[in-house]
Amino acid sequence: MVTMKHLFAHFATKVSEWAGKPVIFILALVAVVIWAALGPFFDYSETWQLVINTGTTIITFLMVFVLQNAQTRDTRAIQAKLNEIILTSHAENRFIGIENLDEEELKRLDELVAKAAKGRGESEACKTSEAAKATPSKKAEARKRPVAAKGPKQKQRPLEKS
Repeated sequence: MVTMKHLFAHFATKVSEWAGKPVIFILALVAVVIWAALGPFFDYSETWQLVINTGTTIITFLMVFVLQNAQTRDTRAIQAKLNEIILTSHAENRFIGIENLDEEELKRLDELVAKAAKGRGESEACKTSEAAKATPSKKAEARKRPVAAKGPKQKQRPLEKS
């Protein structure tokens, strides 16, 4: 059974795809140009102004909700994909769930990661240049290796906010 939530999600996705096309922008621009050109014909009356103000306000008001729904779902999907990459790589599993941290915690974590990246970049710069001369790159090796079947996935819990 299709629920209202699923119908709205499908509607929001289609509208956001549709609204982002260049032809829609051109149509909106043409509508504004036609409205502006009709100004002298209507003697720039309050009704003439009210038409564009009301139309754009209604469209903007409704599009905020539609686009926010589509963006929220896209963000959740991207977050799930990133979490999967973290879980299946050598990345820090402690980063799973950080999207739930508050602004100050995220800012502090960002500073720590930037500091670690800067330190790693300086210390690994020499190692990288020496290793590049001595061995082929990991990408080159990966192209030569046959694709191995994935093993069972490890289940791990996201970080819980303390």
